[in-house]
Order: sequence, then C-alpha cells, then structure tokens
Amino acid sequence: MAAWTWLALLLCVAMAAALPAQADYRWRNVAIGGGGFVTGLVFHPSTPGLLYARTDIGGAYRWEADAQRWVPLLDWMGADDRGRFGVESLALDPSDPERLYLAVGTYLHERGSTGVILRSRDRGASFERTPLPFKLGGNEQGRGNGERLAVDPNDGRVLFFGTRAHGLWRSTDAGATWAEVEGFPDIARARSAWAMGFRDEVPIGIAFVVFDPASGGDGRASRTLYAGVSTPEASIYRSHDGGRSWQAVPGQPTGLRPSHMARDANGRWLLSYGDEPGPNHMADGAVYRFDPAGDRWTDITPVPQSTSAGGRGFGWGAVAVDAQDPDILVASTFRRYSPGDDLYRSTDGGASWTPMFARSRFDHAGAPWTMDAKPHWMADIEIDPHDPDRIWFVTGYGIWASRNARAFDAGGTLQWDFPQAGFEETVPLVLASPPQGAHLVSGLGDVDGFVHDDLDVPQQRFTGVRFSNTESLAWAGQAPQRMVRSGYFHNRPEGAVRGAWSDDGGRSWTAFASEPPEGEGAGHIALSADAVRIVWQVRGGGHWHSADRGAHWRRVDGLPDTAVVEADRVDPEVFIAYDQTSGRLYRSEDGGLRFAALDVRARDADGPLEGGVSRRIALRPHPVRSGEAWIAAAGRGLLHWTDGALVRLPGVDVAHSVGLGKPAREGEPRVLFVFGEIDGTLGLHRSDDNGRRWRRIDHDGMRFGGVMRHVTGDPRLHGRVYFGTEGRGIWYGDPQ
Repeated sequence: MAAWTWLALLLCVAMAAALPAQADYRWRNVAIGGGGFVTGLVFHPSTPGLLYARTDIGGAYRWEADAQRWVPLLDWMGADDRGRFGVESLALDPSDPERLYLAVGTYLHERGSTGVILRSRDRGASFERTPLPFKLGGNEQGRGNGERLAVDPNDGRVLFFGTRAHGLWRSTDAGATWAEVEGFPDIARARSAWAMGFRDEVPIGIAFVVFDPASGGDGRASRTLYAGVSTPEASIYRSHDGGRSWQAVPGQPTGLRPSHMARDANGRWLLSYGDEPGPNHMADGAVYRFDPAGDRWTDITPVPQSTSAGGRGFGWGAVAVDAQDPDILVASTFRRYSPGDDLYRSTDGGASWTPMFARSRFDHAGAPWTMDAKPHWMADIEIDPHDPDRIWFVTGYGIWASRNARAFDAGGTLQWDFPQAGFEETVPLVLASPPQGAHLVSGLGDVDGFVHDDLDVPQQRFTGVRFSNTESLAWAGQAPQRMVRSGYFHNRPEGAVRGAWSDDGGRSWTAFASEPPEGEGAGHIALSADAVRIVWQVRGGGHWHSADRGAHWRRVDGLPDTAVVEADRVDPEVFIAYDQTSGRLYRSEDGGLRFAALDVRARDADGPLEGGVSRRIALRPHPVRSGEAWIAAAGRGLLHWTDGALVRLPGVDVAHSVGLGKPAREGEPRVLFVFGEIDGTLGLHRSDDNGRRWRRIDHDGMRFGGVMRHVTGDPRLHGRVYFGTEGRGIWYGDPQ
C-alpha cells in the first residue's frame, strides 16, 4: 500500500477517535404506569380506536388500540420549547382523522413561555407550529376544563380557540394563522373569570368551545357555536352566524362556573358545573341539560350536596353521553371528601342515577401502586363512541377504562382496567443506583417513590412512612442497603414527618425519632459511609447532624445555608459540600459536625454565576475512592475534585447533572454521564476517559422540553444510565 494511503487511513482513524460521535443506545421508560394528572381525553367521532390524551406537564399521547399502548407525541420538544410541555387543549378534525391540533403552554407567570398551536396532518407523527402572542396555562387552575380548542365538523379549515385572558380567536386556514374575534363579550376578560391558583388568582377565561354540527353541512360551515366562560355570572354564550356575534343563552343557571359541555344524539347539551374551575378548589356544583328547542334548562344533578365532611361540599367534574343513546349518561363528582368521589350513571336521561364505584372492581395488576390511590380529580369522562361498554375517566394519577358498562346496567359488577402502558407522567426528584440490591431506587413528585426490581414492570410503592414527594434519598457507601430520605405531604397534616430511614434497600421505611427544630421543607439529606451519621439540610433551617437516627439533632458548624452536602463513599468521617453561590468547596473530617472551607478554587469557575444559582446541584462522590468527587455546577461547568485540587473540565460549558457508571475494565476510569452543554451542544453526553473526550448519547427525538435531571450511572452495568424528566418519567439507556 502506498505511503500516502497509509497516511490517509491513519488520519481518518485519528479523526474518528477525536469526534464526539453519537453513541447507539436503546432508550426506554422505567415502567411506573401513569402517575400524573391527565387533564383531557378526546375520541375521534368516526374512526374507531382513535383516542388522544393531554396532560398538565407531560405532553400529549395517542392511544394505539391494536397494541394497547400509548404513544407520546411531544418528546421531541427541546430547550427552546421549555415551558410548553403542558397541553392547554387538544382538538381533532371530525372530517379528517389524520389532523390533530394541540395548544401548548404550561404557565401564565413571568417565567412562562408564550403559547404555540401545534398542527399535525399525520396523527401527531410530525407537527407544524404557529406561535401565539400570549401565554397558556396547561398546569394552571381550570386545566381540566375544556376543550378550549375546537374544529368545525363541517369545515376543517375553521377553528376556534378560547383563551384565558385574551378573548376568543379564530382560524380559517386549518390553524396556520389566527385572529381575535372582536364580537365576543368582554366577560371572558373580566375579573369574575379569574380563580384562585396555586399562590394567587389566575385568569380562566373561556373554558370550552363547541360546534353544533347540525347547523352546517353539504359544504357549508357550521353556523351555531357555544362557548363557556368560567364565571359565576351568565357564562354560556351562543353564536348563530359562525362566531361573528355572540349572545348569552337565555334562562341559563348562574352562580356556578361551567367546565364541560357535550352534545347528545337528539341535539341537546349536557353541562357540568362547579363553584370553582378545579382542580385545587371546588365545593359546589351541578349538572344540567340544555335543549336549544325553546332554550329549556333542566337540572339533572345526580345527588344533592353533602356537607358531612367538615362542612365541605363538592362539584361535578364532567358529564358524558353515549353517542348512540341519549338516555345513557355518566357524570363525575369532584373533590367530594366524604364518602369520596364517584361516578354516577343514568339510563333514563338523568331522571335517576346509580353510583358506580360501590359495584365496581378495579384491576391493579398493571400498576400495583394504584391499589392505595383513590380516583380523584376526575375532570374528564368519555364514553367510547364506538364501544359503549368502554367508559374512560381521568384522575390525578392516570386513566381508568371500563370493560362492561352494559353489564353494569343489568346488575353486574363493573370491571375497570388501568390502561397506562407507555403512559409515564411522573416527575422524578431523586434517583439512586446503589451497588447492591435493586439497580434503581427513585423518589418522585406526588407518588412518593419505588424500589425498581424490574425496570419494565410497574412496582409497588415504598411501604411504611409515606410522602407525597420524596425529594432526597441517600445510601451508605459501605452499607448500601441502609438508606435515608426526606420528603413532605401536600397539605401537610399535623404531625406528619419529613424524614425516614430504611435497612432493606428502601422497601420499608421508619420515621426518624425526631426532626430538626428549625425549617419547614424537606431539603437535602446525606448519610455517612457507615450509615451512622446523617447531615440534613432542612429547607429554611440550615444543616443539622444526628448520629442516632434523629433522637438528637445538632446544628452543623461552618457551612453556609446554600451548600449542598454529600457523604464520602469510603471514609465514614468525611463529608464534602459545595456552595454554588460562592463556588467554594467544604470538607468535614469529624462525621459531618464541623466543616471547613478548602483553599481550592476551580479556575474559570468562581466569581459571579452567569444565569443564577441552580436549585439542583449534583455532587457525586467517587464510589470506591475517598477524597474524590464530581460536581455538576450548572453555569460553572463540570468540576472534578481529586488529590486536593478542584479542576473545571474543558469543553463542558454548562453541567446540569452528572452521574458515574461502571468502568469498562477494573482500574479504568468510571464512565461519566453529563446532561449539559458540551462544545455548544445541549444533550446527554458520555465520557470513558475522565472527561477528555465526550460523545452525545441521546437523540433529537428525546428532548423532553430540554429537561433531563438526576442523571445516574449504574455501578454494576457498564454503560447503563438513568435520568429523570419533568413530566415524562424516568428513562434508562443501555448501549447497543
């Protein structure tokens, strides 16, 4: 072979070794099954099996009836779409089953992103987009109302969108462009169309828009539309001229807010009401039928209010009607504390109702953790238009579907499935992969946490002490089955604990004997290598130390309140801490009682922090070597502490999270996994040589709104990595 040929070959090999090539990984969700609030369901009226679901923070899904699985539709949304993973509304074109529309935007506050209309011509396989000049509230109050987005069943080019604070909007080109409808009443912008949100009042505006399909046809667009405004004043408005002018429907009830409106086969309408839009507040409500022939309103509320639970009443989340039989109705209570929420079914058009759950059997085999999760936040309910045995309803943790509704009418027991395969909507708050026991232990928002003995099969939750949110979890480096964790309950009841310990790898938990005397939040917790000493950074209360599982607590000396603490994995006397505010590293050599600042600074990683301080600094001690750690320091990059020096790794511009994995061979460096910006590219990256070279291992189809948190390598499986998202659950990847 000629010399120049050898030279060219060697050059190609060298270039290939230097390039950050994308690795070939197989990615899968860790199976939990549901876990979050599903805010709406929409069936296609003429295509059997075509069903979509929207969520408040986890995107949208399409149901694949043949495979009995959900397909996520928005995982491709990247960092530029952060704040748009919540879906405000969803609409289908009744005349074209391929077309799908999503209004995306999660929050109304100052950090929220402006909304976008996503348009698909292939059932969500791909999208075109139209930006909106205002924000949406996919995770705000009233998110279970709707649908705010509607397509004319007689002319698929015409869409209407009811906003929270900017009136009614119309498109005549299949959603490509939009203009405000000037004739819609100002009530949609009034203060009466606001409601109490998480912390303050937020606008709810127009809760739904519906077309009357009988008002058009034969090439003519629909002439009659209805829009419901979330206000206790006159709230149902009607247009007879295609949406140009609107008037309040006469004779309607007032004093309650409408949330859903469904049409029966006789052209009448069913409406559900609450005194608040939900889901956080609702203490009164009703169900009505409206007959446009004569504008007649009939109160068909299934059961009267009950105030036996501390004086609290309840509302009605949604009402549905069988597409073929207008006498078959189903309605859902909302926030009924006693005797608990229920569904009510009528077979005589609402003249009489039967509660359904007392004669129901719920199959928990697909997600064992749901056994102690009662249906709640039933904000939407639908009867499959092609299979009247299938009633689907949403909850705060997933979707239930019946198998045999007609057998129930004949006196049988109603059978319910939890069809959540592929539907993962949790928010992981902490992930741990210890060197013994289960490969993964997780702490989650809303559903506490799990020991994942099988990553592909939903498991039971932690037993013993139960939290709503498990915010921090630690295992002892030399006794990995011993763990501690911190968390809290929503609406924390008096006497509820925030900390617990486990001696069996996280399966069962026991409360600490006591808790630090200061601070309210769960905070961050660390456990010494021998499982004896605990350092607990209680939110709002500084750092506290205990050596007797909480029987006594002592304030830690020498640490700023903003420092994050972890225990050395080898030496039980050593703890380390990093303060992102100052960029300083601290060390304790007396089991975490006293810390001293180390005279080490990473070059180019101190001074003011561009972009502010992250709430989630990842500090990862080396699993088998004392005195070594990796720090994902956000805008300060990736830091490596070893041999008494703190070094910033070149090329890592931003490090949001870091994890350590098993080396390829004994004695070689631990595999590093970093989610951040490396050489200008945001993604999940891997290095096998202590950060000298990196390769991106995720792909553009898995961006999750630009959020991957809690990256954790597996210490027993080379190349295995876990990470958490903000609404799309836990993921794990294995190299191919």
